Amino acid sequence: MRLGAAQMFITNSVATNTSTILRTAEEARLKGVDLLVFPEMCLTGYDKKTLGQPGIEEELGRALELIGSQVEKLKIGLIIGRAEFKDRKMYNAASVILPDGVKYTYYKIHLTAAEEKFFTPGTQPLSFTYNGHRFGVIICRDQNYPELARSSCPEGTSALFILSAHYYNPAEARWKLTKNRALPIARAVENHCYVLLANAVGSHIGLISLGNSLIADPEGALVALADEASETLITCDIPGEHPQLAPGDERAV
Repeated sequence: MRLGAAQMFITNSVATNTSTILRTAEEARLKGVDLLVFPEMCLTGYDKKTLGQPGIEEELGRALELIGSQVEKLKIGLIIGRAEFKDRKMYNAASVILPDGVKYTYYKIHLTAAEEKFFTPGTQPLSFTYNGHRFGVIICRDQNYPELARSSCPEGTSALFILSAHYYNPAEARWKLTKNRALPIARAVENHCYVLLANAVGSHIGLISLGNSLIADPEGALVALADEASETLITCDIPGEHPQLAPGDERAV
């Protein structure tokens, strides 16, 4: 099974971001990718005007319908970062959309201080199965917490996906590169699984993200490392199949 991580430039426009996701999914399928992860909040971005504009929920719904149609057409699973509006609250969410029509949603648990002003934290980890493999999903700062990664990676998990958007001022972005590379590698070794981190690239909301999306194998070796400036796609092949979770054992918010 081939997994991929898409490094993406995020704009303030849901329509533009949707087009990028659709185009990247098609490119990934041509390269044989079965399950592809995108960066944190890649569909909506973080711009307060965009997230607060009238009709944003309807626009977001239409975008997800288009993405769902692409998933069905291409037979590729996608993991998309976005805002979700629910019960008058806003969540930093990751949507897992699979070709068989199954969908899961994970809400970021460990918010940054800036995010706490706008988002409600999630409370539950996510583990799911697809094509005979188990996978976990966390979002950005969640990677700092080994216990959350462990709860997202039950025994036999093939890969953990990390959706990230490492936006900082330029100096901080530079000196945090090492930390944001080391933590996914540590989570891979601890949980004996592949880790795929999809990060944003370029400027957004007055900050900068320096890419460096990566794939680490269960031994902690870097299988792939993206650059700091390009929209790009990195991939890996995972061996074998693992047993399916028992019915009802998928854990999702």
